[in-house]
Amino acid sequence: MYNNLKSDTRNSQKETHPKPIIIIGGGLAGCEAAWQISRRSADVLLYEMKPALFSPAHKSPLLAELVCSNSFRSNATESAVGLLKEEMRVMGSLIMEAADATAVPAGKALAVDRTLFSNYIEDRLASTGTRIIREEVTSIPEDSIVIIATGPLTSESLAKSIASVTGNEYLYFYDAISPIVDAQSIDYGTVFRASRYDSSGEGDYLNCPMTRDEYERFWTELSSGDEMPLRDFEDRRCFEGCLPVEVLARRGIKTLLFGPMKPVGLTDPKTGKRPHAVVQLRQENSEGTLYNLVGFQTKLTWPEQKRVLRMIPGLEKADFARYGSIHRNTFINSPALLNKSLQLRSDDNIFVAGQITGVEGYVESAAMGLVAGINACCWLTGSRIVPPETTALGALLSHITNADYKTFQPMNVNFGLFPSLEKRVPKKMRGRYYAERSLTDLKMWEEELIASRLLPEP
Repeated sequence: MYNNLKSDTRNSQKETHPKPIIIIGGGLAGCEAAWQISRRSADVLLYEMKPALFSPAHKSPLLAELVCSNSFRSNATESAVGLLKEEMRVMGSLIMEAADATAVPAGKALAVDRTLFSNYIEDRLASTGTRIIREEVTSIPEDSIVIIATGPLTSESLAKSIASVTGNEYLYFYDAISPIVDAQSIDYGTVFRASRYDSSGEGDYLNCPMTRDEYERFWTELSSGDEMPLRDFEDRRCFEGCLPVEVLARRGIKTLLFGPMKPVGLTDPKTGKRPHAVVQLRQENSEGTLYNLVGFQTKLTWPEQKRVLRMIPGLEKADFARYGSIHRNTFINSPALLNKSLQLRSDDNIFVAGQITGVEGYVESAAMGLVAGINACCWLTGSRIVPPETTALGALLSHITNADYKTFQPMNVNFGLFPSLEKRVPKKMRGRYYAERSLTDLKMWEEELIASRLLPEP
């Protein structure tokens, strides 16, 4: 094990022949950071504790395992997350390359086959000669540049080591996972295929329609369902953008109708009318044998999930390939600890990347891995080169490093994090203007990296 390593060479970036950059964690952020470092011809060691040790939420031994969902959300550059994906593609992101190569139908969203996605990433990293060491790291190495990308489920021993370095108490919330059903157990005589506002009838989602009476009975049982008991060290704080569906239900009988069960833009071909409520199912793998209940992350007990979710029309006989669950999500108080290159202010040789920085979402986590990987290479030359705040990458960095540390909470990328546009534009066109400005300004970052010989010339 990589344990308790001590050295007096904290300024290793000044060495003529620096040691390999060490990345702890083989999730999206760690893999992206390793890719960015390798493509700049720097030496890198990627440590991943699986399969010797699994977190409570992880099941696959593969790198870059997708736990909560197979969706990377909107692919439209007019949306903030779509713009972030496009910026990452421009910067040569491995995660985006893999997602595009293993995509499954999901309307305007980008969803992937999980297994193919992880295999693609492992193959590409192997092609660069990245050394992957499958063992747990229990303390932060002290003789190299280190990127901590252990994610929201950092092991207890390493969490203690990080806490000792940061000198700050951890914050935490809970992420809930949506159930997955076997496609063969769906009643296709009840559900209909459509994407919102798509009149072709060839949409990418299966829709389970509900009448008012069906919805109200379902709402009653969902909002009163039995939940999994939490362990002694856990509480019930949840990320607002990923609340369990039963928590949303308890906010009022109409809440779900404006959230995961909204029927807007959908017409049931059997009635020619919009249903009172809809549960959408999204294809989970390329074979189409599994479907995910969109927005139905839950912490109900497994027997309750089976009972309540089988009240959904079309899922009366559903076989669950995976039940929903809840897990702890740990993140550091980044505004108090990190600068915009994702280095600890107290120790320039330690970078932090991914969801543990306080970003929320697959794409955002991978984006922070991209920034950390690039800036670890920059640090080898004694420089810091960060993206402009007008880009999605820069806006995220600004949030996690400049927010009020007293009230800091995880955040998805959104246009509210961006500097205001220089002129007023109609609301429907703002996304396009943000994207145009962002992609133009991203070239400034590219040019700086090229000038510093940290990015190949196009």
